[in-house]
Formats: sequence, structure tokens, C-alpha cells
Amino acid sequence: MFRRRTALLVHPALDDDALHATLTELRPAPQLHGLGAGSSRPLWAPVADLLRDTGRDWDRRWHRMSVLADRLPVSVSERWITERPGDGDALVLWACVRCARQSPAGGRAAGERAAWGRAAGGRIAEAWDAGGWAAARDAERACLRAAEACPEDPTPWLALLGLMHSHAMPPRDAVPVWTEAVTRAPWHRGAYHRLLSYLSPRGHGSVADMMDFAGHGAARAPQGSPLALLPVAARVELVAHRQRQLSFGADRHWNEPRAGTEIESALTEWFHTAAAPHAEAVADLNILAFALVRTHRPTDAAPVFGRIGRRMTPYPWKLLPEPERTFRYWRDRPGR
Repeated sequence: MFRRRTALLVHPALDDDALHATLTELRPAPQLHGLGAGSSRPLWAPVADLLRDTGRDWDRRWHRMSVLADRLPVSVSERWITERPGDGDALVLWACVRCARQSPAGGRAAGERAAWGRAAGGRIAEAWDAGGWAAARDAERACLRAAEACPEDPTPWLALLGLMHSHAMPPRDAVPVWTEAVTRAPWHRGAYHRLLSYLSPRGHGSVADMMDFAGHGAARAPQGSPLALLPVAARVELVAHRQRQLSFGADRHWNEPRAGTEIESALTEWFHTAAAPHAEAVADLNILAFALVRTHRPTDAAPVFGRIGRRMTPYPWKLLPEPERTFRYWRDRPGR
């Protein structure tokens, strides 16, 4: 008799059931004459309730804001900011929406990007004006307005960092914005991973920049912090970068002695501690499981897969052929 395979749960909300429920509630239904039709409650009320309940958990607030900005119908945040123009949560979400939906700079010539970076001179707004990107300037204003309304919240600064990333601002201009975020939340997981992506050679940095940043961040982080995983995440990025450059040979980076040391530190300093789960723990567990598989450590991978369960994340498994099949094989491997 064949055993029925349980479906994987691949969703940007990860294991945040409250966030997933809010997105489901606000999904447009075909029978309605518009989102929220027939309801006496404001269209945006479920989102307002979710963010109010999040409180000052800045890590979870960033996770929820970024997923909402990508997945929520734009009409929800538009209606909220229109009906409650002074609401801090509405302002922050609107800033995240404006930044997340900006198109990447992509086609600009290298000389134009360099001139644009020089024009910034530490002032982002001047760069937008120099390039003629009015929408980007408006998104930046939304971030600064949200930061003024919620001065203790790192989220508007992370949204602005994402905007700069999508428009290829040089890292030297991005670091001060990142510093604003971590000044408010010193060990913010999302802030460190966002700058790691920025410094990646697949972003706007170099291998040396990325690996140095990851190493220093992990070394300074307190015991139990998920930032212990930063060097492993950086190595995954390095392999992804090499795969894009070469058709073979990228996996040699897993054979380096330093790779084993990085993984061992992630296990002892984070995975095996009694630290409370954080908002994006599922994403970190997938990165750690992937690294353990690539370094041929199935015994250590087994308890990591045990925590992951059905919640696979597309990255980093998409770096391998048949990602879902590979994930299932290692998760369900006999002897676990």
C-alpha cells in the first residue's frame, strides 16, 4: 500500500498563523463587488488588529510588514492611509508597500549608476531627483514620514534599505540607513539579513564584504541569537553566486574547513540553545538544513528537519535540481 505524501507548506508567512489568517481573510472573493463589500468593519481592520497585537516585537513586526507589503491588495493600505492619515501602523505599512513595489533599476548603464551614486553624497533624495525617479522619491518620503511617526521602529529604515537595494544605490550610502535600523533594534535578524543581501556579490557588494560582515555580526551577537547563522547564510549566497558564474565547481566551497566551523557555530550558538523561536526561524532552519545536507551531515540534519516539518522555503532549495523532491528525500530519510 502506498503511503500518501503530506503536502509541503510553502508560504511567505512561514509559521505565523495569525499573519496567514489575515491574508486569507483579505483575499478577494469572486462573489463580492469589491474587497470588503457587505462588511460594516473597515477594510483594513484585520491588518490593524494584527499589527497592534504585534506590539514592539520588532523582528516579527518587520516580518509581518514585509509579507503584507508583498501580498496584500494595495487597496487595503491605500484605504487605511486615506481614512487614518495619522495612524503610525498605517504609515509604516504604506511605506513598506511603496518600497516593495518599486521596479528594480536593472537597465541603467554603469556610468549612469556611478553618477547617480555620487549625486547622492549621503542624501538619498538628491539621487532620486538626479535620476528623475519621482516614484522612488515619493517612496523615500513615505519612509521618512513613517520613521517620524514611529521613532522607535526600525521597520521604515529597513523598507528604505530595500528601496535603495532595488535602485542599486552603492553600499556606502546604504550602511547609514541600516545603522538607523540596528540602533533601534541592535540584533534585528531581518536587518542583518537585508544588509547581507545588499553586500552579496549578487547584490551590490563583493564576496569579501559579505563574508566579513557575516563573520563580525555572528561574533558580536549574544548567545542564542539567530545571527549565529549569518556566516552559513553568507556561504549559501557565495555558492549561489558561483553557480551563476560557473556551470560546475561551486560546491567546492562546502568542502572548505571554514564551512564546517561556521555550521558548528550555528548549531551550538543558536540551534542547540533554549532561545525562543523568532519570526523567521523557519527560514533559518531551512538554511541550516541545506548546509548540513551539502556538507554530508545527515545525523545533524535530522533534528533540524524535525523542527522544519512541512514548512519548506523555496530558497535555498531552489539552488538544487528538483528542490521539493530533494527536500523530501532528506527530511524523510530512513533512520531519522
